[in-house]
Amino acid sequence: MVKGIPVSPGIVSGKCLIFKKEKITINYQKISKDQILEEIDSFYKNRRKSVDQIQSIKNLLKIKKMDKEKREIFEGHIMLIEDEEFEKEVLSLIREKHYCASAAVTKVIDFQISKLQEIKNEYLKNRISDFKDIQERIVKNILKIPIVNLSVISTGVVLIAEDLSPSDIIQLKMDKIIGLVTNHGNQNSHFSIIARSMDIPTIVGTGRATEYFKTDDYIVLDSINNRIYKNPSSEIIEKIKKIKKNYLTWKKELNNLKYLPAITLDNRRIILQSNVGSNEDIELVKKNGSEGIGLYRTEFLFMNRSSPPTEEEQFQTYKKAAEIMNPKPIIIRTIDIGGDKFVSYMKIPKEDNPFLGLRAIRIIRNEEEIILSQLRAILRASNFGNLKIMFPMVISLEEITNLKNKLSFVKNQLNYKKYTFKENIEIGIMIETPSAAIMSKELAREVDFFSIGTNDLIQYTLAVDRGNQSISHLYDPLSPSVLRLMKMVIKNAHYEGKEVGICGELASDEFATVILIGMGLDKLSMNSTSIPRVKKQIRKLKFQESKEFTENILKMSSSRSIRLEVKRFLRRS
Repeated sequence: MVKGIPVSPGIVSGKCLIFKKEKITINYQKISKDQILEEIDSFYKNRRKSVDQIQSIKNLLKIKKMDKEKREIFEGHIMLIEDEEFEKEVLSLIREKHYCASAAVTKVIDFQISKLQEIKNEYLKNRISDFKDIQERIVKNILKIPIVNLSVISTGVVLIAEDLSPSDIIQLKMDKIIGLVTNHGNQNSHFSIIARSMDIPTIVGTGRATEYFKTDDYIVLDSINNRIYKNPSSEIIEKIKKIKKNYLTWKKELNNLKYLPAITLDNRRIILQSNVGSNEDIELVKKNGSEGIGLYRTEFLFMNRSSPPTEEEQFQTYKKAAEIMNPKPIIIRTIDIGGDKFVSYMKIPKEDNPFLGLRAIRIIRNEEEIILSQLRAILRASNFGNLKIMFPMVISLEEITNLKNKLSFVKNQLNYKKYTFKENIEIGIMIETPSAAIMSKELAREVDFFSIGTNDLIQYTLAVDRGNQSISHLYDPLSPSVLRLMKMVIKNAHYEGKEVGICGELASDEFATVILIGMGLDKLSMNSTSIPRVKKQIRKLKFQESKEFTENILKMSSSRSIRLEVKRFLRRS
């Protein structure tokens, strides 16, 4: 039995097919001067060939009637291949270092991948598979290695591979593939997103599946309980049948809840919204019955490029999101670069403590025009839907005053240029630090709403780097200190008549739902796929009971005691 990371739930059984790509051997021997032009020509010719192949995949998506957001994944691949900085670096290695074309492409993309691997942000790490996909395609074309066509698979199988790129999965005849397993990967890679959107039971990150299984082995893939069985006994098969029956019943219940409100048994309404990182995530937002977007991360527009996006590029992105979601709200968080998110074109120095350094709104000091450009783009897009602006990492009243002045300045610019926009657009801030929590009563008077960013609030309150594995056991979302700070924020905001949401990972934790509801939160924003599960939990609770329970919980002095009490409460509910 093998385990991994379940990314798309379901239970299937059948024969497996092991898919291994041909290993690529790169020749790093230096070329002679008279070979330089030939290698440059090979790079250009095969880059063009790679773009044409990806364009064909996009056309295949249209034929399969897959949504535009999936096609945009491959538009992103084309943009990366045609990037001027990428071309410049490859040509430099060929001309100056005498690399052959395949070695130059490999070297440049390997460097990009190594940079992404240093970043703690999981969303950006997911771009690694995109870079590997591009690298493999161009290099294979240069070396004249055939690119395997997965569309030839002709029988219903569980496909097991070392890794699968987005272009691999798009080629598959989905009526022939009943499940997917990979050695590598994570929950939020483009491959995983596509697998979920196609509703294919999938487990990634097994580490060894291609070695453990052989083609034609009979397997049971249980991506609900994270188990892959090889030639299971009749006893296990019967057990799996019961699990599958219960899962299908549970799935039907969740599906029936999709368009029902998240309302407690005593009629307390909670708004459930989604966190997204790009427009390609919005299809999942709609599919899971979300009531809007509570966190639209914009920094990913700014990453993996040699210069910032233009105001027009941003405007078109925000406009499209607004139109898709209208009239549902979208809270757009201004750029949150710094900390574990780095871009080469910004003047952010190397810092010993980047999470305590120049990040989020603090970059205004060095990069004012980038923020002003973003605010102009958001305001212009506000004409096309229900957009709101949210500023991250605010810690003081002075910062809010400064930000509001910047916004007024931008509005005057747009009025002068005769642009129309939503003059009374709502603005909010993220509560991510103890400072903001303690000052929340005063801060609430200056903004329209709060959103508690629990990931950073936990990190800063407990002085624990959430990406540091050696102290990860200290990163505790149910720490009494964190919960009391959250309760203080909610109480202060409500006193000033302002709504409070939460957009950290804690929002999607069903175990914590009773506490979040009991604290009086108005909105929960989370990964879209978590919404049906959290909604089901909310509809089983009574607000008044949850409130009384949480008041007692907040008097406790240890997270262990809190967890035990929550378990007892949920068993009784």
